[in-house]
Amino acid sequence: MSAKEQRKLNNFQIWWLAIRPRTLPAAASGVVMGSALAWADHSFQILPALAALFVALLLQIGSNVANDVYDFERGADTAERQGPLRVTQARLLTPSQVKSGMWIIFFLAAVFGLYLAYLRGWEIILVGMFAIISAIAYTGGPFPLGYYGLGDLFVFIFFGLVAVTGTYFVQVGSISAAAWWMAVPVGLMITAILVVNNLRDLENDKKAGKHTLAVRLGAKGTRTEYLFCMAAAYLLLPMLVFLKIIPTFSMLAWVSIPLALKVLRVVRTQQGQALNVALAGTGQTAFVYSILFWVGILLS
Repeated sequence: MSAKEQRKLNNFQIWWLAIRPRTLPAAASGVVMGSALAWADHSFQILPALAALFVALLLQIGSNVANDVYDFERGADTAERQGPLRVTQARLLTPSQVKSGMWIIFFLAAVFGLYLAYLRGWEIILVGMFAIISAIAYTGGPFPLGYYGLGDLFVFIFFGLVAVTGTYFVQVGSISAAAWWMAVPVGLMITAILVVNNLRDLENDKKAGKHTLAVRLGAKGTRTEYLFCMAAAYLLLPMLVFLKIIPTFSMLAWVSIPLALKVLRVVRTQQGQALNVALAGTGQTAFVYSILFWVGILLS
């Protein structure tokens, strides 16, 4: 986006850029998966499911906004950045404005979280606190997780394990073996989004002293990590069907494989700004995977 185009943006358009809406289908994937499993156990509840969805989306948005300002303050966002426009780096908003927005977003997430805690107990509050702290600590605070190669692990935990099992728990009141197992492929696919992001920014992060796992592994190792995350997410399904943990029709999620292969080709052959297509594509694949899994549940 040119400087002239940036000057024409209104406040809504600027904040729309800041929240990065293309990342939101990925945030919804864990909620869709957890709700599908609750449906399979005849325990689906629309209000807790919607509240869990709002929490997941707001946590993703809050994390995006936090990364926008804290990466700028640490010098990781420069004119050489290959990713989508960052509003703080582009001077469209001041750091204080972005931080104020961040706290409002996390406050709204906490409000929905309190409703879920009312339904299921204080444990929800504890998990929510850790989720918000981790979202901020990815690039902010005295020990930014993303700068020490820990981002992949925390994304897997909170957008995979916590999102799926938490969504299931607030509807059912317990966590099944299927919920634990299906949290793994979702977590791997969401982690793959971060892998693409860090592969795209590898050289810039290296210059900024941001030691992501991609910087530590190098481009070849990072592409291998992406392949592992995506392949494992699909290969786990037939094993779980064989063990009778999930229904046979859950294999319908494999219909999304062509979409995954299309994105994989981009990851294997492209670099820099061209990987933005793979970033959005991986998120879409994760969402379609979860939706098709639910359709399989309905057909079972």
